[in-house]
Amino acid sequence: MAHANDAKLPENFHRIRLELAREPGHPEGDAHTGYVIVAPLDGDGRIDIDTARDFRDSCTVVRMRPGAEPERGILRRRPGGSWALHYDLEAGEDDDPGYRLGEHRFVPGEYVTIIEDAGEHTYRIITVQRL
Repeated sequence: MAHANDAKLPENFHRIRLELAREPGHPEGDAHTGYVIVAPLDGDGRIDIDTARDFRDSCTVVRMRPGAEPERGILRRRPGGSWALHYDLEAGEDDDPGYRLGEHRFVPGEYVTIIEDAGEHTYRIITVQRL
């Protein structure tokens, strides 16, 4: 079985850039508010659960906000099968649950919703690049 500390990740690992989509207060969206997620995707562009399990520590996230240092964390599968973005690795609670992330296709132009401290926000998938 492969492990996250192996030098080479499987070829289905991708870097996914999300940017805040249009919403009240941001009529054009915001390229400076977003996330960069590194995760394995299956042939349909959905998160590959088996590979993510085998390479759990390699499924990472960086949260970007204007005027703040990027916050690094992990993409974590929660009990029941949902996904969340987790930053405080010492605490047990997830920071930003994703709305049905396991069902979404991560392809440019699609949208995903992330539930943050300030409520739900929709993000547009800007790029999906193979590592």
